Amino acid sequence: MPNANDLPAPNRALHEQNRLSWNAATKAHNSHKGDQAKFFREGGNKLYPEERALLGDLHGQRLVHLQCNSGQDSVSLAQLGAEVTGVDISDEAIAFARRLSADSGIPATFVRADVYDWLAAAGASGERWDVAFCSYGAFCWLSDIDAWARGVAGILAPGGRFAAIEFHPALSILETDWSLKYDYFRTDEPYRWDDGVSDYVAASGTGLALTTYEEGVVGFQNPHPVYEFNWPTSRVISALIGAGLVLEHFREYPYSNGWTPGEDMRVAGKRAYPPARLPSLPLMYSVAARKP
Repeated sequence: MPNANDLPAPNRALHEQNRLSWNAATKAHNSHKGDQAKFFREGGNKLYPEERALLGDLHGQRLVHLQCNSGQDSVSLAQLGAEVTGVDISDEAIAFARRLSADSGIPATFVRADVYDWLAAAGASGERWDVAFCSYGAFCWLSDIDAWARGVAGILAPGGRFAAIEFHPALSILETDWSLKYDYFRTDEPYRWDDGVSDYVAASGTGLALTTYEEGVVGFQNPHPVYEFNWPTSRVISALIGAGLVLEHFREYPYSNGWTPGEDMRVAGKRAYPPARLPSLPLMYSVAARKP
């Protein structure tokens, strides 16, 4: 095994560039979702059936939501009885999450930090969690999947569990017209997108709105480029096992929750399927592992 000092470090310079891009996009995303605090005050919950089943009973559990974005899922997790801390690199996202928690009356703690820095600090301080969770577009922002997995293992209590539901990396080989374009196994360098984090909420319409979709920001253009990292499912699973966690669950899904990543998708409720002309494809997956 290589010495820990010889392993590549997470690329914080690219994380910082991504922070700027997310700060810009987050304002546009939330402009389409209406009065979100009212949604939660009235008993609404953002979680889909897949993550509820994956997480199980959360009452009394200390849960950290890594890369929590604007806190809608974090507040939903707290609503189910967990003691929740959300962590995200975006200043705008964390500021919104704190307001959402306060205005909805659902307590949760939110920390603005690079996830690698937070994991290192929490691990060093002796903080331990019953559950670590991330979801829907989290892995592609991790510049070092192995360092991340070691950090996750380091903050879990004995018997603690990591769980994630994520868009399938099979999508990363496709253009929006469903044509093949990119390498599935590309892990040596990130993709740079000069148009930055897009307003995918606007593109998905009611799919990602909590209730009704509002026009909000129109014609959003992100001035900050963004970098994404490609991790095949095998690399995610291998990283978790390599960090000393015991794999307990892996499942793939033939649909996407909320987000419509391609053209002409068939939408049923909050689920989006590939066009009828295509065979079924894995669009999401879930994984869970436990610390011995």
